[in-house]
Amino acid sequence: MNTGISYVYAVSRTGTLSDVTSGAVSGLDGGVLRTVSADGLEALVSSVPDEAFSSEGMKAQMEDLKRLEEIARGHHAVVEAAYGATTILPLRLATVCLSDERVAAMVHERHGEFAELLSWLDGHVELGVKVYADPHRPAEAQPSKAPGSAAPASPGRAYLQQRRAQRRNQQDAYRAAGDLAAEVPGRVADVARARAPHRPQQGELASSPGENIANDAYLVPAARVGEFRRALDTLAGDTPGVRIEVTGPWAPYSFATPPAVAQGGSQ
Repeated sequence: MNTGISYVYAVSRTGTLSDVTSGAVSGLDGGVLRTVSADGLEALVSSVPDEAFSSEGMKAQMEDLKRLEEIARGHHAVVEAAYGATTILPLRLATVCLSDERVAAMVHERHGEFAELLSWLDGHVELGVKVYADPHRPAEAQPSKAPGSAAPASPGRAYLQQRRAQRRNQQDAYRAAGDLAAEVPGRVADVARARAPHRPQQGELASSPGENIANDAYLVPAARVGEFRRALDTLAGDTPGVRIEVTGPWAPYSFATPPAVAQGGSQ
């Protein structure tokens, strides 16, 4: 007998998630994963405490960054396991229904859209492309002598020259990063099926050096991932202060956008 309410991770076709529910992977807080079937599709769920995942409970958890990270990591681990087994539609973080019967009703009501999205995503993966401006690196390489002068510049003059060079390098790096980011979609147009732009990462989400200028996701045929990467391999080249990062393959979070159901509350 299930207790609590039903946390929904993803939707797939019936019979494709048995490996995920075999016990090798656990749901949030160690919950046992199971499937709820309706009309040829199935949702991957586990039980969570109803009070903690009610609207008020979820609001409190979202304000606790450590707990939020635990939920995000747990959700992502289940989705990745399911993605490794079959084509899935990852649902949003903290998607819950009051019972398995409500999960089945949700799948039934949205069967047409879910089935169409699954067909669209078959054989595809998500890749991330991030463009960074990192102007500090070229600034470090600037000479400390006045241009055209055989004598070393005074410490004060050298400092001012270095500051001017840093400003030029910053402007050049941001301009070059913007130009390069604008070129990426054209470079991969023949390989990618779709593109989903995201807000550039800042603060704690930006784990790489430099400033994230562009943060896009691309839906790419699994068989053409190498071709996609090669299309961008030389784009940054030796451009000072600019870097491209290609990540993935990931479950297609950015391209599985069924209508929103309740998050942290009723359904």
